[in-house]
Amino acid sequence: MYVVIVGGGKVGYYLTKELLAAGHELVLMEKDGRRARQIADEVGSIVLQRDGCEGKHLEEAGAKRAAIVAAVTGDDEDNLVVCQMAKHHFDVPRTIARVNNPRNESLFRHLGVDEIISPTRMALAAIEQDIPVHELLHLAQLPGGRLELIEARITEDSPALGRRASDLSLPEACSLFAIIRGGNAQPIRSDTALEVGDTVLAISRTESENQLHDALIGAAEGGDTD
Repeated sequence: MYVVIVGGGKVGYYLTKELLAAGHELVLMEKDGRRARQIADEVGSIVLQRDGCEGKHLEEAGAKRAAIVAAVTGDDEDNLVVCQMAKHHFDVPRTIARVNNPRNESLFRHLGVDEIISPTRMALAAIEQDIPVHELLHLAQLPGGRLELIEARITEDSPALGRRASDLSLPEACSLFAIIRGGNAQPIRSDTALEVGDTVLAISRTESENQLHDALIGAAEGGDTD
């Protein structure tokens, strides 16, 4: 498989080394001359000192035959530009972008980036394991980047307490599929009534999370109550 990686920072560097070790063919593009030479001294001539945001340089790197273009610079705007050119000018089947600001994730998805790497999101997911139960926990982002696996804990203050799953006002892009009760997991059926201590597992689009929060946990303090 031929891969073009744009960005020779730590993410691009280690990604390059892992893909080479796995036997893949690739080119790493890094516009900073000093950094490009530093990596080239270790991995060889696969490093191009070029700006991946320029179409002529992507073409020089072989984007026309690439199966994947991965833009992993520290600049979200640059990563988006690279993926847009790869997808629309070189017909690359799969684009991957590093997104540093989580607020940019929906824009990247809307503009057709196939996969998103979000260091901030991954760190947040780890931290959220210690957040009190009045918040949703993000367990994983599902393939495709548009859906997330989410956990919610039912407490005495939950508006969902005692209600059947079929009676809850959930956003259209959201589905409850299991609960953990008494240490055991079980599927959620339409007549399943939620109890204190239940851990509810749901799949939801990012833009629907506020509505899911309102339905299972309640409106956030100081938030919109409409």
